[in-house]
Amino acid sequence: MDTNGKTNSSTNSDTSGYTKPTAEELARTLTPEQFTVTQQCGTEPPFRNAYWDNHEDGLYVDVVSGEPLFASIHKFDSGTGWPSFTRPVAPNVTEHADNAYGMRRVEVRSKHGDSHLGHVFPDGPRTEGGMRYCINSASLRFIPVADLEGEGYGEYVSLFNDAASGGTHG
Repeated sequence: MDTNGKTNSSTNSDTSGYTKPTAEELARTLTPEQFTVTQQCGTEPPFRNAYWDNHEDGLYVDVVSGEPLFASIHKFDSGTGWPSFTRPVAPNVTEHADNAYGMRRVEVRSKHGDSHLGHVFPDGPRTEGGMRYCINSASLRFIPVADLEGEGYGEYVSLFNDAASGGTHG
């Protein structure tokens, strides 16, 4: 397995190449906060996390599996203190009913790593579809545009070229 969580094994039934490491590997490689958020449905504090105010162009991937989740071109300032996106960048985000704490919410998880990411709400920018994916920084790893090719995410470089030539950026 490489550092992105991708596996080169041809016996893996997951054809995406993204897998969830064992619990033992996760306990060794994740910080305590990353483990609590991704594996135990924790929540990090608002305004005191790595990416809530990150304005650099790049890709956000699952800290557990490396699967692509969100792009900075879909990021916006929601005022909540957590990174917020209008949509996922790839079909690697799943939605699940979450009725914990007496609330009805929709939890979002990574498809292959099964990491708890955060929640999605229908109060995002109307011009962008109206959704707000409110995500814990601890569930993400950020890859700047300049590093996408070298990290194996070259197929996403064109997103940022398209945005620079007239797209939107959050």
